[in-house]
Amino acid sequence: MVELIIDGKPVSVPEGSMVMDATTKLGVFVPHFCYHKKLSIAASCRMCLVEVEKAPKALPACATPVTNGMVVYTCSAKAVAAQQAVMEFLLINHPLDCPICDQAGECQLQDIAVGYGKDGTRYQEEKRVVFHKNLGPLISAEEMARCIQCTRCVRFGEEIAGIQELGMINRNETSQITTFMGQSVSSEISGNAIDICPVGALTSKPFRYSARTWELARRYSITPHDSVGSNLVVQVKGDKVMRVVPFENEDVNECWISNRDRWSYEGLNAEDRLTTPMIKGDDGVWRESSWSDAITAAAQALGQIKETQGADKIAALSTDYATLEELGLLSRLMKGLGSKHIDSRLRLVDARFDEGRAGVPWLGTSIASLNKANRVLVIGSDMRAEHPLLTQRLRQAAKSGAKIALIESVGTDPYIKNIRHHVVSPAEMASALAKVWDALKGQENEYASTAAALKEGGEHAYVFLGNMAMSAPDASNLVAYAQAIAQEIGAKLGYLTSGANTVGAYLAKAVPQKGGLNASQMADSDLSAFVVLHAEPLLDAENGQKLEAKLANSFSIALTSYRSAAEKWAKIMLPVAPFTETSGTFVNAEGRVQSFKGVVPGKGESRPAWKVLRVLGNILKLENFEDESTETIRDEILSEEVSALLNNAYQLAPSTPTSSQGLQRVGNIPVYRSDAMVRRAEALQKDNHSLPPKAYMNEWTMGQLGVTAGQSVKVSSSQGSVTLEAAVANQLANHTVKVAQSFEQTAVLGSSFVELKVECV
Repeated sequence: MVELIIDGKPVSVPEGSMVMDATTKLGVFVPHFCYHKKLSIAASCRMCLVEVEKAPKALPACATPVTNGMVVYTCSAKAVAAQQAVMEFLLINHPLDCPICDQAGECQLQDIAVGYGKDGTRYQEEKRVVFHKNLGPLISAEEMARCIQCTRCVRFGEEIAGIQELGMINRNETSQITTFMGQSVSSEISGNAIDICPVGALTSKPFRYSARTWELARRYSITPHDSVGSNLVVQVKGDKVMRVVPFENEDVNECWISNRDRWSYEGLNAEDRLTTPMIKGDDGVWRESSWSDAITAAAQALGQIKETQGADKIAALSTDYATLEELGLLSRLMKGLGSKHIDSRLRLVDARFDEGRAGVPWLGTSIASLNKANRVLVIGSDMRAEHPLLTQRLRQAAKSGAKIALIESVGTDPYIKNIRHHVVSPAEMASALAKVWDALKGQENEYASTAAALKEGGEHAYVFLGNMAMSAPDASNLVAYAQAIAQEIGAKLGYLTSGANTVGAYLAKAVPQKGGLNASQMADSDLSAFVVLHAEPLLDAENGQKLEAKLANSFSIALTSYRSAAEKWAKIMLPVAPFTETSGTFVNAEGRVQSFKGVVPGKGESRPAWKVLRVLGNILKLENFEDESTETIRDEILSEEVSALLNNAYQLAPSTPTSSQGLQRVGNIPVYRSDAMVRRAEALQKDNHSLPPKAYMNEWTMGQLGVTAGQSVKVSSSQGSVTLEAAVANQLANHTVKVAQSFEQTAVLGSSFVELKVECV
């Protein structure tokens, strides 16, 4: 530790710290623009100049290392004069447009100018002009004349997002921030550049000119879009969500959120938002209904099917972003009716997975510990699309020397330095893991160097299974191999769980109980009735077309926020609230329990799903449906310590992998097509990540098929066919065609893992 004195107060900080670290520890404010605690030091704005005893001139606090006995003055005449001089230079060319600037009211430049600026200017020359930049549909750079060249956005892209999409050109007064060759910004966490911009140069394009910051109420919430459970501040005007920004939680999301967390709120007010209960008549026409009539009709139908066909003909399906309380009551409903058929894992097809698991699958470690990882193997994950913030943490670990390997099929660059990236066909995934296992035991093969890197290093070692691995037909075998590899290298086995509440679904028993069918099996069953919570089966299920057809041929009750998600297959639609309009709890990948309240009233006649399920249970006269709040439901589900239930031990041994010589589909899920709300967020759907699907192949596969890039091809599976544009993606494995899931036009192909036939049109 190094001891120094700042403004007469002693303070001790670790050796290697900067003066800024010491002032922060003391709670002493030093004005700054370019400094950010998560970014490297640039010392370019010079606003943090302080007086250091015996130094001939003021020094930047952010870039001056502390020394024993150092004496620092942050508000002496010398320091203040230096700070005021820098402030004057920064304001020379700054436009006087605060009244129309979206940053007004929360602008760092405004705040510091009040304390260190002057009421006039000595600069009489013409101000410079910087033309606007097109950064895409999410970030507005319409007023780049406001930029003070702090380079926070540049450093964020390179150091946090992993890709340098922004940079500075020219010098001195002509310098400006721009994109490479005029391209748009495409990182899935790029919206954080808006938060760290200290002025109004980068603002939210969807939010632009819609409200003033002082008009907004700020309310805490948790994101439902991935397994991190990022903490949010939802900003509300009246009864409408206007903006979403991160709430800092160092153990979960640090000070970042992903773009889909930030802009998915646009889906709350989608045109097809369901606001009134509806019943489909015998003539196939939908008619609005009262809540009393609709929920009574739903209860009567379930009761009648139970009496005439048996409870075993009734099933429940949910998404894994339903709240713990909603899933708990859905499970109670099925148990009360006498059915074991319930599942919230709509993309899990391998029934053997449940046979082998010993407890509740989870990350296997804390989220924060990923930054300190030494050795990591990630299996079957499109990392940036599935888990943007977990990928960001592994990116930081790699910068500190971690050895990271990735075995998957999509071929997307995770922007992690020095990663060993193996792209294989889906059918060869288990074979690849078998070879890694063999290499760890001394056998020489193409994975020998990867195995050697995983075997030697620090004690923080992990083997993670991604969403695509868990959707595979042989998921149980992938898990068995992953466990064998983890044991061989002394690593922890973990799951990069898919939804905000995947762990909570297991705790709430919203997965098949002994003898029950999983979602994939339900599609092939003779079930007669379904209760479906939040799901848009065509786009949310692994084989959405088959599941939707099954629901259409059954008596299906949809608890949904969106009419178009259910009107093709449901008999009754009950409007339920999204996460912003209800209270509830999510249990994230690390087993962290996070509860939240609704931030706005329900839209129209929509109701929280837990209340709808409670009333449904009351009408059916089932036991244990008396709860008056989400807290009592949550406490009952979590009556046993969560940590005692988390267990990744797997009881099935790996078996000999099978292979396929056919042309295989790689069915990735684009980052902005992950759930119903995100798919209805207008700005996200304009982004390059949401472009209409194409048939991507490497040049070798194209040559074998006689296909050229840009050509229309007919892509066929055993279920159907679709005409798409062929495109080159040389990072893909041979004999594979990447055709994205979660689009209506590609749902006809069925599963992500089917064999395909590609023909020129």
